[in-house]
Amino acid sequence: MSTTTSPQTSLTPDALRGTVNRLKAANQAFMAATPGESSERQPVHTVYGGAQLWKADTVVKMGATAVRALTENAPNATTFAKAIGLSGAAGLPEELAAVQAMEAQVRKDGTAAQAANLPAWLAVTIYDRVLEKLKREAVEDFRIDFEDGYGNRPDEEEDRQAGIAAQEVARGLKEGTLPPFIGIRIKPFTEELRERSMRTLDIFVTTLVKETGGQLPANFVITHPKLQVVEHVSCLVEVLELLEANLGLTAGTLKIELMVETPQSIFNDKGEMSLPILVKAGKGRITGAHFGTYDYTAGVNITALHQRMDHPACDFARHAMQVALAGSGVFLSDGATNVMPVAPHRGEGLTQDQLAENRAVVHRAWKLHYDHCQHSLINAYYQGWDLHPAQLSTRYAAVYAFFLEGLPAATARLKNFIEKAAQATLVGDVFDDAATGQGLLNFFLRGINCGALTEEEALITGLTLDELRGRSFVKILANRRGK
Repeated sequence: MSTTTSPQTSLTPDALRGTVNRLKAANQAFMAATPGESSERQPVHTVYGGAQLWKADTVVKMGATAVRALTENAPNATTFAKAIGLSGAAGLPEELAAVQAMEAQVRKDGTAAQAANLPAWLAVTIYDRVLEKLKREAVEDFRIDFEDGYGNRPDEEEDRQAGIAAQEVARGLKEGTLPPFIGIRIKPFTEELRERSMRTLDIFVTTLVKETGGQLPANFVITHPKLQVVEHVSCLVEVLELLEANLGLTAGTLKIELMVETPQSIFNDKGEMSLPILVKAGKGRITGAHFGTYDYTAGVNITALHQRMDHPACDFARHAMQVALAGSGVFLSDGATNVMPVAPHRGEGLTQDQLAENRAVVHRAWKLHYDHCQHSLINAYYQGWDLHPAQLSTRYAAVYAFFLEGLPAATARLKNFIEKAAQATLVGDVFDDAATGQGLLNFFLRGINCGALTEEEALITGLTLDELRGRSFVKILANRRGK
């Protein structure tokens, strides 16, 4: 015969109070420092261009150039799919008539063609969505570069160009020609360039604010390169605080993007991981950390011949960035492919051999860029740099392939999560995998933001439009539990 007795303990609440309070303080500090992945939109790329070339309509012209590069070098979905090595593309037809018939049938059948001929459906869907994206919003993020893409010029020239560039941004803001994200890259705060860097920043921001009547473009950011010591960040914060105070901007308005392109931005001279320290020095202004492939590889003595995006040294640095900033809400971006898809022969009256060589050169560069983008995406780097308009088609192709190929599995998993949330009861139910649910939701949000996926494709999961646009899986759980 068994009897029920009260649990026997040795520790009273008073005895544990000090321990509990220390844990509470530590947990709250951790949660404040690691709020989790941001649900805000992250661009899939950043295009860098020299400040001397920047105009209000630059991204509009880049879009037209990107469309022309795609249609001239890949006039149909099959050609493009084979050029980039899209999964299953080798089995697509070669003859033009067969290609046209296949593509027309896929477009007529819509998603039904996916089950019948997945490679064909994928090729046509990606091509059509890439072309639409290039016509609608070819550039998501642009960085007006006063560093490597601009070089060292006489002070009078850089002063003048900083003012002109700001005026062109103001004009683009007024005319609606700016990309959704924009900013400038200043020179580093090294001993040789610190004052030049601060002066360019001052001229640009002051001119921009004066020209717009106090308005900054949405998602405006200042990219800070070649970080070596924490003071590079803390001193930039001081400059931004002074600018905000003098120009009447709200404190914290001017945001910072860190360039991770020196060994010291991975580990400092004390052997500590630098990025958490640099982010803390940013006082809430740090929005992103961008990897600089070629400066970093040069900084660890890799010769120019072997400086490439997929070098093991780059994989190490990127993973270190992920570990250092996991859960911080700081967006990560990969670097750039520096082999440009540019035809070697130009002008009128080219021979057939020259035309064929042009296309072959572009296709090789496209394939390299596509593979690099896929490598980044597989390793959870959802953003990277682009350097030429002709790279935009392969940037979006890689991103769209990534999301479309992952769509069935992500749909099934998120649908399962949504159904569990709908079945949850108000008493005694703990759904402890909300972070995974948010990650799956972010998959769809990222895909929709860049044009890879449609809202209709996301709704198959069981989400409503309001839930999807609310961007929070925790809120979805709370609302469905209350129904």
